[in-house]
Amino acid sequence: MQAKAEAKYLRTSPQKARLVVDMIRGQKAGDAINILRTVNKRVAPSVEKVLRSAIANAESRSTDVDVDKLLVTEAYVNEGPRMKRVRPAPMGRAYRYQRRMSHIIVKVGDGKAGS
Repeated sequence: MQAKAEAKYLRTSPQKARLVVDMIRGQKAGDAINILRTVNKRVAPSVEKVLRSAIANAESRSTDVDVDKLLVTEAYVNEGPRMKRVRPAPMGRAYRYQRRMSHIIVKVGDGKAGS
Protein backbone atom coordinates (compact mmCIF):
# COMPACT_ATOMS: atom_id res chain seq x y z
CA MET A 1 0.00 0.00 0.00
CA GLN A 2 1.53 3.26 -1.13
CA ALA A 3 0.15 6.77 -1.57
CA LYS A 4 1.70 9.80 -3.18
CA ALA A 5 1.36 13.57 -3.01
CA GLU A 6 3.22 16.28 -4.84
CA ALA A 7 3.50 20.04 -4.78
CA LYS A 8 4.52 21.68 -8.01
CA TYR A 9 5.99 25.08 -8.82
CA LEU A 10 7.07 25.95 -5.27
CA ARG A 11 9.07 29.16 -5.21
CA THR A 12 12.17 27.77 -3.54
CA SER A 13 15.33 26.36 -5.02
CA PRO A 14 15.54 22.57 -5.24
CA GLN A 15 18.89 22.61 -3.46
CA LYS A 16 17.36 24.24 -0.38
CA ALA A 17 14.29 22.01 -0.44
CA ARG A 18 16.44 18.86 -0.65
CA LEU A 19 18.08 19.74 2.68
CA VAL A 20 14.69 19.41 4.39
CA VAL A 21 13.37 16.46 2.37
CA ASP A 22 16.52 14.42 3.09
CA MET A 23 15.75 14.62 6.82
CA ILE A 24 12.37 12.87 6.56
CA ARG A 25 13.18 10.14 4.03
CA GLY A 26 12.77 6.71 5.64
CA GLN A 27 11.20 8.06 8.84
CA LYS A 28 7.83 7.15 10.29
CA ALA A 29 5.15 9.62 9.20
CA GLY A 30 4.52 10.93 12.73
CA ASP A 31 8.23 11.38 13.39
CA ALA A 32 8.64 13.15 10.05
CA ILE A 33 5.91 15.66 10.95
CA ASN A 34 7.66 16.36 14.27
CA ILE A 35 10.97 16.87 12.45
CA LEU A 36 9.36 19.30 10.02
CA ARG A 37 7.73 21.22 12.86
CA THR A 38 11.07 21.79 14.59
CA VAL A 39 13.39 22.42 11.64
CA ASN A 40 14.15 26.09 11.03
CA LYS A 41 13.84 26.28 7.25
CA ARG A 42 11.40 28.33 5.17
CA VAL A 43 10.37 25.38 3.00
CA ALA A 44 9.54 23.08 5.96
CA PRO A 45 5.82 24.04 6.20
CA SER A 46 5.39 23.31 2.48
CA VAL A 47 7.01 19.88 2.84
CA GLU A 48 4.82 19.20 5.88
CA LYS A 49 1.73 20.09 3.86
CA VAL A 50 2.75 17.63 1.12
CA LEU A 51 3.42 14.92 3.71
CA ARG A 52 0.02 15.44 5.35
CA SER A 53 -1.59 15.25 1.92
CA ALA A 54 0.15 11.93 1.21
CA ILE A 55 -1.08 10.57 4.56
CA ALA A 56 -4.62 11.70 3.74
CA ASN A 57 -4.36 10.06 0.32
CA ALA A 58 -3.31 6.81 1.98
CA GLU A 59 -6.31 6.98 4.33
CA SER A 60 -8.73 7.61 1.47
CA ARG A 61 -7.32 4.82 -0.71
CA SER A 62 -7.65 2.12 1.91
CA THR A 63 -9.89 1.91 4.97
CA ASP A 64 -7.67 -0.51 6.92
CA VAL A 65 -4.51 1.61 6.82
CA ASP A 66 -2.81 2.32 10.17
CA VAL A 67 -1.52 5.89 10.11
CA ASP A 68 0.89 5.22 12.98
CA LYS A 69 2.71 2.57 10.90
CA LEU A 70 3.09 4.61 7.73
CA LEU A 71 6.64 5.28 6.55
CA VAL A 72 7.98 7.93 4.22
CA THR A 73 9.14 5.47 1.55
CA GLU A 74 10.18 8.05 -1.03
CA ALA A 75 10.74 11.78 -0.82
CA TYR A 76 12.51 13.76 -3.47
CA VAL A 77 12.68 17.19 -5.08
CA ASN A 78 12.80 17.83 -8.81
CA GLU A 79 13.70 21.08 -10.48
CA GLY A 80 10.85 23.06 -11.96
CA PRO A 81 11.03 25.78 -14.58
CA ARG A 82 13.25 28.78 -14.01
CA MET A 83 12.01 32.33 -14.17
CA LYS A 84 14.59 34.49 -15.88
CA ARG A 85 14.84 37.99 -14.49
CA VAL A 86 16.99 41.06 -15.14
CA ARG A 87 18.69 43.15 -12.47
CA PRO A 88 19.95 46.65 -13.32
CA ALA A 89 23.71 46.95 -13.23
CA PRO A 90 26.13 49.91 -13.35
CA MET A 91 26.67 51.91 -16.52
CA GLY A 92 23.35 50.97 -18.12
CA ARG A 93 24.05 47.25 -18.15
CA ALA A 94 21.80 44.46 -16.96
CA TYR A 95 22.64 41.25 -15.10
CA ARG A 96 20.45 38.20 -15.69
CA TYR A 97 19.54 35.96 -12.79
CA GLN A 98 17.24 32.99 -12.41
CA ARG A 99 14.54 32.33 -9.84
CA ARG A 100 14.33 28.62 -9.36
CA MET A 101 11.22 26.55 -8.70
CA SER A 102 10.88 23.02 -7.41
CA HIS A 103 8.48 20.10 -7.44
CA ILE A 104 8.29 18.14 -4.15
CA ILE A 105 7.12 14.50 -4.25
CA VAL A 106 6.42 12.48 -1.10
CA LYS A 107 5.31 8.83 -1.07
CA VAL A 108 4.16 7.05 2.07
CA GLY A 109 3.60 3.36 2.52
CA ASP A 110 3.32 0.64 5.10
CA GLY A 111 6.85 -0.57 4.41
CA LYS A 112 5.80 -3.97 3.07
CA ALA A 113 7.38 -5.21 -0.13
CA GLY A 114 5.22 -5.63 -3.19
CA SER A 115 2.81 -2.86 -2.30
